[in-house]
Amino acid sequence: MHLMSTRVRSLALTPALVLSLCAGIGDLDAQARGEGPPPPPAWEWDPDDPRIGLEAGHLDAESAVANLDHLATLMKPDAFVGDEAGGRGFTNTDIAFQGDNVFLGNYYGFQVYDVSNPAEPRLRVAVVCPGGQGDVSVYGDLLFMSVEQTSGRLDCGTDGVRDSVSVERFRGVRIFDISDVETPRQIKTVQTCRGSHTHTLVTSPNDDSRVWIYVSGTGRVRSPNELAGCSGLDPEDDPNTSLFRIEVIEVPLDRPEDAAIVNMPRIFASEEGDIAGLWDGGDHGEGTQDTRVTNQCHDITAYPAIGLAAGACSGNGILLDISDPANPVRIDQVSDPNFAYWHSATFNNDGTSVIFTDEWGGGGAPRCRGSDPKEWGANALFRLENRRLELAGYYKLPVPQTDQENCVAHNGSLIPVPGRDIKVQAWYQGGVSIFDFTDPANPYEIAYFDRGPIDPIEMLMGGYWSTYWHNGHIYGAEIARGIDVFRLTPSEHLSQAEIDAAMSVRMPEFNAQHQPKIEWPASFAVVRSYLVQLQRGENIPASQAEALEGLLQTAEHQAAGPARAATLDRLDELAGAMDSSSGSSGDPRRMRLLADAIRDLTASLR
Repeated sequence: MHLMSTRVRSLALTPALVLSLCAGIGDLDAQARGEGPPPPPAWEWDPDDPRIGLEAGHLDAESAVANLDHLATLMKPDAFVGDEAGGRGFTNTDIAFQGDNVFLGNYYGFQVYDVSNPAEPRLRVAVVCPGGQGDVSVYGDLLFMSVEQTSGRLDCGTDGVRDSVSVERFRGVRIFDISDVETPRQIKTVQTCRGSHTHTLVTSPNDDSRVWIYVSGTGRVRSPNELAGCSGLDPEDDPNTSLFRIEVIEVPLDRPEDAAIVNMPRIFASEEGDIAGLWDGGDHGEGTQDTRVTNQCHDITAYPAIGLAAGACSGNGILLDISDPANPVRIDQVSDPNFAYWHSATFNNDGTSVIFTDEWGGGGAPRCRGSDPKEWGANALFRLENRRLELAGYYKLPVPQTDQENCVAHNGSLIPVPGRDIKVQAWYQGGVSIFDFTDPANPYEIAYFDRGPIDPIEMLMGGYWSTYWHNGHIYGAEIARGIDVFRLTPSEHLSQAEIDAAMSVRMPEFNAQHQPKIEWPASFAVVRSYLVQLQRGENIPASQAEALEGLLQTAEHQAAGPARAATLDRLDELAGAMDSSSGSSGDPRRMRLLADAIRDLTASLR
């Protein structure tokens, strides 16, 4: 393991871009290679969208932005930038957050940035520890890192592993002590048979002495001569196959060096006990996707507050009961004829809907062209009721990308606007798209950022792997460049009050696959968020809205004392009237939320 200086130069060049990004990368089709006439459009879009026709470039590509401020771009540090492929270097991957620190994974290790001033991110340390994929999560003084490639070494060395069987090879989950964030120490390695493509941090509301790590391995199974018990045989040939399972690692927080695999659950089994009980691969009929066999999960998102996890598992989306974190149990599963490879998942905050993404083409192909079906390489939005998934709709970038841009649905997170379900999401070279899915049958875009392709002729790997919201800003892990920082701006789709309410949510840590329950502190911004939403939908009488805004303005400018107490009493009375009349509102749920927010505000001010 090597620690780098915190000094950063924007162009210091070493080895080339890594191999494939995610499982399932396929060959580009003939049209993408420039062979044959372009196929006809498959859907309609706004021909005046500024994202159309952006000029190409690695560090000087033209960009388009709507309803966002692009605050900063910080290029990769020296050891992560290559001297081939235009200096794009090793692939940046997933992000985790802790306070003012951003932990950015990479196929070559990980980087830590200080974002106490988000407009001027500063590299604190870069840790060279190759092995791909490099996804990271953080918890307290611990950092967990996924390692999948056969070149990964136990000692974080850069020389790779030449022998087919070697005691030096590492594939699994690394655990680092980050109590001194600028000098991380590897304290444990947990080997797995397929390595760790991704992993999921899982906690229990009933046990704060340990955490669990769900390991999603998608690589080839290693030799049993290297790791005892590994088997790549089909289930009919070996019922103990390393396929068709995940691994569960238990990490005692007082002794993380004792972390070990405690379960290898067969979460794909049928009711009859067939461990290969879900989608067996292939298409769903004429005109449908060729969907990967379900013998692995690509990503699992845990939502401990509701006791559920959503697994994006190659050929299926699955729902898990994680009330006992060491023993996840599948309680529902869905398939989709439009999906090629179920990639990742996000719950809404209420736990009433789930977004699954389809990584058609594995992230290495242009899958957002006008000729590509709009439901392919997109998000599928499901309603979640009585612990069952029901398809509601789809969302994909509303503007086509070029043949030179790898583009497909990828990683994102919720933006904590009260009363609405809003997600920021990465689309590789499709850029950043922010969309509202409060009605999962009718999602719509509200903001975006996009750059032109890296190269005007050749399809080169790049774009956003992950874009996540954390404590008031959006951070993007750009595969070929570095890290970008954004800030929301008000628009017809999003008021300043809603942005202020979102910015009031502060989390000490955030790992996107360990989804927290969002709670808003009592504030004027939260009350005004619900008010403006009701006004947008014309679901509150104008006289009631005017009375509320007048009282809010008065209370905001009053000092504590009898006058303010009288104003707060009037606000409480108005909240009671809203409760009483909510049944006649076109949006009774949001009217009740507004009334509750008013009461929370007045209680906090008394």
